[in-house]
Amino acid sequence: MASEKKTEEKVEKEEVIKEETATEETVAEEENEFEKKWQDVNEKYMRTLAEYDNYRKRTIKEKESIYPEAKAVVVEKFLPVMDNFQRALDSAEEKNPFYEGVAMVKKQMDEVLTALGVEEIKAVGEQFNPELHNAVMHVDDEEAGENIIVEEFQKGYKIGDRVIRHSMVKVAN
Repeated sequence: MASEKKTEEKVEKEEVIKEETATEETVAEEENEFEKKWQDVNEKYMRTLAEYDNYRKRTIKEKESIYPEAKAVVVEKFLPVMDNFQRALDSAEEKNPFYEGVAMVKKQMDEVLTALGVEEIKAVGEQFNPELHNAVMHVDDEEAGENIIVEEFQKGYKIGDRVIRHSMVKVAN
C-alpha cells in the first residue's frame, strides 16, 4: 500500500508537472500569438498614421495652390478692361475732363494690380523670349538687333514667374 501511495503520488506529481509544462507552453504560445497580433495592429496604426500625414500634406499643398490659381484667373478677366482704358487714353485729347477721369481710373486699376503682385512684361527693346512674348509679326530692320522686339501690340502680364498673358509683339530680323 505504501508503495502504491508513493506511485500514485509520483504519478500525480508527474501529471502536475505535465500540466504546468503544458500551461507554460500554452502561455508561451498565447504570448507569441498576442505579440503577432500586437505587431499587426501596430503596423496598421503606423500605416494609417503615415497615410493621414500624406493626406494632410497633400491638402495643404492643394490649398496653397488654389489661391494663386484663382487670383490669376480673376486678373486675366480684368486685362481686357485695362486694354480698353489704355485705348481710351490713346484716343482722347489730354487736358480734357474725360481723359483725366479715364486716367485716374486706369491709375487706380494699375495700383490694384500692383498690390496683387501683377507685373507688366517688358517688351519693346528686349530680347524676344517665347516664354514671355508671342511674336505675331516679323520685320527686317537693320537698326534693331537680332530677335529684338520693336513694337508691342498688346501688353503681357505676369504674377511672379507665372505668365498670365503673353505680350503680343513684332520682332526684328
